[in-house]
Amino acid sequence: MVADFNWAIGGEAGDGIDSTGKIFAQALSRSGRHVFTSKDFASRIRGGYTAYKVRTSVDRVQSVVDRLDVLIALTPRTIEENLPELHEGSVIIYDGERTTMENAEIPEEMVGLDVPLKRLAEEAGGAIMRNVVALGAACEVTDFPIENLDSALEKRFKDKGQKLVDNNQEAARAGQSYVAEEFDHEFDYELETTDNDYVLLNGDEAIGMGAIAAGCRFYSGYPITPATDVMEYLTGRIERYGGHVVQAEDELSAINMALGAARGGARSMTATSGPGIDLMTETFGLVATSETPLVICNVMRSGPSTGMPTKQEQGDLNGMLYGGHGEIPRFVLAPTTIDECFWKTVEAFNLAEKYQTPVYLTADLSLAVTEQTYEPDAFDMDAVEIDRGFVVDEETIGDHQTDAEQFKPHEITDDGISPRAFPGTSGGAHMSTGLEHDELGRRTEEQEMRVEQVDKRNRKVETAEDRENWSPREFGDAEADTLVVSWGSNEGALIEALEYLEEDDIDVRVISVPYIFPRPDLTEAVEAAEETIVVECNATGQFADLVEHDVLERVERINKYTGVRFKADELARDIKATLEA
Repeated sequence: MVADFNWAIGGEAGDGIDSTGKIFAQALSRSGRHVFTSKDFASRIRGGYTAYKVRTSVDRVQSVVDRLDVLIALTPRTIEENLPELHEGSVIIYDGERTTMENAEIPEEMVGLDVPLKRLAEEAGGAIMRNVVALGAACEVTDFPIENLDSALEKRFKDKGQKLVDNNQEAARAGQSYVAEEFDHEFDYELETTDNDYVLLNGDEAIGMGAIAAGCRFYSGYPITPATDVMEYLTGRIERYGGHVVQAEDELSAINMALGAARGGARSMTATSGPGIDLMTETFGLVATSETPLVICNVMRSGPSTGMPTKQEQGDLNGMLYGGHGEIPRFVLAPTTIDECFWKTVEAFNLAEKYQTPVYLTADLSLAVTEQTYEPDAFDMDAVEIDRGFVVDEETIGDHQTDAEQFKPHEITDDGISPRAFPGTSGGAHMSTGLEHDELGRRTEEQEMRVEQVDKRNRKVETAEDRENWSPREFGDAEADTLVVSWGSNEGALIEALEYLEEDDIDVRVISVPYIFPRPDLTEAVEAAEETIVVECNATGQFADLVEHDVLERVERINKYTGVRFKADELARDIKATLEA
């Protein structure tokens, strides 16, 4: 029995690859198996190669690897693209009756299953179900109980009527029966099931769920890959809690609407990707100067300009740290796992309101689109704490007024945090402006007040550095001579890479950093190591530059900017090669 199984379906964009892959992933998770998915899709609606890969095990899996056991190939290119990952005994399911696949070349050491996917689908009710026929065939190859696939199909199609559910289940059984009756072959795969109960979700969904749990009640956004799923998750859900989702006409409008809602007292959020962040930068400065709490989610993709919208990259770090004219206090949080997308979203809202400062919540495409299984208690709603910060009411507002009973929303304080009054608070009427202002929010060019306000805003970050926990996550051998530092979605691949490195007697200490600004001091860790390597998905080593700046030592760099995420076995090879260089 193979404990770690890798499956994929590939074809042209528009062939239903994503929905088919998700159905199979849901079937596996419902059978008590852990799942980790990855997607490769073109930056267009139709045409261009696209694939959906699923890695599954009864044990937890946190990365993709360079191996495919079963491949559903809807086009010849699918076989070509995945050939390096196929191995002796891999099974390739294809439809030889289709003109494009009738001459498909299957390597001799692999098992080719020519299954008439389209014909069987038409017999079950429609050619559109050919992918479901292929799923049924995969169930037979892997000895996976088709009842689990039935459950996933019902979940996927029940809103469209029972007949459609029945037709899809019939199509799946047609694929299963065809393989069982036509191919006399002992396959090497058997997918064990368990009684475990798992939640399957991706990073965008976890961010949306975290926003609702944190009390977000207004979201405005403009569709952009790969951040759109945040808005799609919230739509229809946030309304149950008295919230609203607005699809704006562009990114400028989105952040301005979110700013307005936040000024009105609502926990507010917008989400976008790199090009949208560029457009939002001017309002970002207004958010900071007006001391309005706002969460801005940036789901990174390959840039610059339009770049490769459907490909992985971590190239926006410098933009989030330094973007904007003038000097703007901010926080930058970077979840390292899908479940951390939930918890860091909650934390982002708390930081925004406690320090009345904009917060960048940054994920990347790999986190956004990857589905992974978790036990339900990984998202314990009872553990969510909401802190709305320094809010005054009618009883306390008098302590923050002038002798003329004027409220001071930008009051100079030792910790930099001014009082905040929600609209409607008696005695709390005030104004704020993007111009430099005094304690009352009225514009000023008085030099002493300018210095006091700038220093006050910057003190909020210093206060947060003292009051909050900015600790990184740590794995591996704490006493190892080799230190590997990473941020964002690379954590899972690094953790699994440790197993490969142990086989070569290479001990490694891993530090995964979820806070970009403020960030933990890694000086002691770097000084204790003989070799420090920073791993990230960009060309210039933006986080490595920060580490070198902080610790005043040079570090080695492993950078990947192909548009594809790190794989565990690949990363282990890269680390080993770096140490041997």
